[in-house]
Formats: sequence, C-alpha cells, structure tokens
Amino acid sequence: MEVVAFSHNLWLVAASLAVALMAGFTGLSLTNGLSEFSPTQRKIVISLAAVALGGGIWSMHFVAMLGLQLPFDFYYDAAVTLASALVAILVVGAALLMLHFGHRTRQKLVAAGVVVGVGIIAMHYIGMAALELCRALYTPLGIALSVVSSCLLSVAAFGIAYSKRTRRNILLGTVVFGLAVFAVHFIATAATDFTQIATSSQVGPMMSNETLALGVVLSSFALCGAFLLSTATFLPTEPVAEERPEPEKPEAKEPESAIARGANTQIPYELEGRTQFVDAASVAVIRAEGHYTYIYTKSGQFFCAWSIAEAEKRLAKSNFVKTHRSYLINPRLVNGFERLKDTGVCYFNLPELLKVPVSRTQLKPVREILGL
Repeated sequence: MEVVAFSHNLWLVAASLAVALMAGFTGLSLTNGLSEFSPTQRKIVISLAAVALGGGIWSMHFVAMLGLQLPFDFYYDAAVTLASALVAILVVGAALLMLHFGHRTRQKLVAAGVVVGVGIIAMHYIGMAALELCRALYTPLGIALSVVSSCLLSVAAFGIAYSKRTRRNILLGTVVFGLAVFAVHFIATAATDFTQIATSSQVGPMMSNETLALGVVLSSFALCGAFLLSTATFLPTEPVAEERPEPEKPEAKEPESAIARGANTQIPYELEGRTQFVDAASVAVIRAEGHYTYIYTKSGQFFCAWSIAEAEKRLAKSNFVKTHRSYLINPRLVNGFERLKDTGVCYFNLPELLKVPVSRTQLKPVREILGL
C-alpha cells in the first residue's frame, strides 16, 4: 500500500481559519445574556448557537479538505459527511445546555470544554471516514495528540468566554475557539498518511469536490449571515433620543395596591428545602436568572422565586435602584463606583458578588442616587 505525498492550497487554509473564527464568534455572541430569557427561549437560542458552532466546525473541516491536494481523484460519501455535521451540532448543543441550565461552575466549564473537544475530534475522524477511493492512515500518537490538543484548547476557549461575559472575553474566547478547531484539524492531518484504493465502501451517494464545494459555500454563506447579524448586536450602539410623551389627562386615582405601596419589606428565598425571609434593607443586590432571581447579602447568594420585574414592583418604595435590565441594587450598601465612558460599575463587599454593571440608560439615575 503506497503512501502518497500531499499538500494544501494556502488560500483555502486561510479561508478555513476565517470560517472557524466566524463560527466561534457567532455561537459565543448568541449565547450572551441568556440568563434573562425564559427556559423555552433559552433552548431556541442554544439550538441556533449549536448550529452556528457545530456547523462552523464542520464547514472549517471541509473547507480545509477542499484545499487538500492529492495526486489522484477522490470523493466523499454523502451520508457519512452529513453524519459528521450532525455529530458536531449535537455535541456542541449538549455542551451549551450544560452551561446555560443550572448553576455554572468551574467543573461544568471544564466538562463542557471536554465535550466540545471530543466533538471536534469525532467530527474530524467521521469526516475523514467519508473519503472514497482514498484511505487515511493514522498513528496512535497522532490520534492521542489530536484528542489532547482539542480538549485543552476547547476548555481554554470556554473558560475565557464564560469566566466573565464581557465583549473582551467573548472576543478572546472566539480567537481561542477558532484556533482550536483550526489547529486540531491540521495537527490531525499532519499525523495522517493517505493512500489510493481501488474499491469503494460507500453508504450513500458519492460526492465530488465540486459538489462538496457547493455545500460548503452554502453553509459558509449562512454562517456569514449569522456572523454579520451577531456583529450588529454585539457592537455598542448610540443611544436613541427618547420621544416625549404627550401629556395625559388626569384620571381618578385608584387605591394603591399592597405591591405599589411597597408593603413587602421581607424578601422570600429558598434554603434547605423551605422558604425563608430576609429584610430588604440587608439585601445588597438582586440579579435576574431566567424567570427567577438571586439575592445577595453579606451571608451569600440565595435563590428567590420572584422575577426581576416582580422584585422591582414590590420594592418600589424600598429605594432599590435598577442599574441594568438584570440587576437591582440597594444604594445604601454600595461601597464603590467607577465610571467607564458611558457605562459604569457599582462595587460591593459581598462574598459572592464584587461588582454590578450599570448600563448606559441607567447611568444618570444611579449616579444621582449615589450623590455623584
């Protein structure tokens, strides 16, 4: 069995890296801020992000394979090629579900990175199994090196992107994820030999490079569209001037409800299987988590069944201030403030939470109530 020499088209190698970077950015941007969504909405967005990340892994692999230059013609089994794409999407989806449902821990981040790393490798070797009239020959060392590098780089990408959900971390996570997919493919390919065979073992119809190129172009086109849409929402936008509402005619006032009067100065939270209460004055921050919230005190973080909207209504007379669509703060317990251009940060001396973001729209009222 004669092993043949191979080379790559450098333009397509560069294109494969661009595809990997676009996929990483699109998937990681789509999942930003999911804690504010309902479980159903979260699942829908995670599905879209899984298609972007998993489909991007697949597209990157086959863009690079289009650049593979061998001294003979070879084809791809369409059924196995499709299976490789589905594996990538399903594995990435499973990892994102782990990260966006339940409490996110360091162990979960590592587990999600390992799952995606294994998914990248599985997609690669299933995709290579689709080769017809050509056989890929592997070495144990090459496979081991590919698996280890894939898992380590994927864990690093998720660790960076999810340690703090800021634009900077998402961009850094994108770079590491894109390089992970790109590097793993070429590490694995560098440890692979190719030989020509006369027989075919296809499961489905065979595809030529031209047919595969059409599929890759279509998938990359869809990925580019998603990338551009994600970029538009990712970049900061100029504030829109608010329209002044027309003065309303005075109406007879209805008696205020208990909620409007701020009758609830006790906030319920769950601990050890039962509902307990804490005085609102000792709560520093309330943070949205889907349909529910977490409250932060000097004792720690606790789960609360109120939504952020309900908490805002019930505590309307308790001097809590909205700093962001996901946060309410008690200004009496703020021990520091920092302005960041047109946004800001409130600092707290809490064991589970040290700072809270202040959005552009809330910057002025927060500064006023803090006396700045």
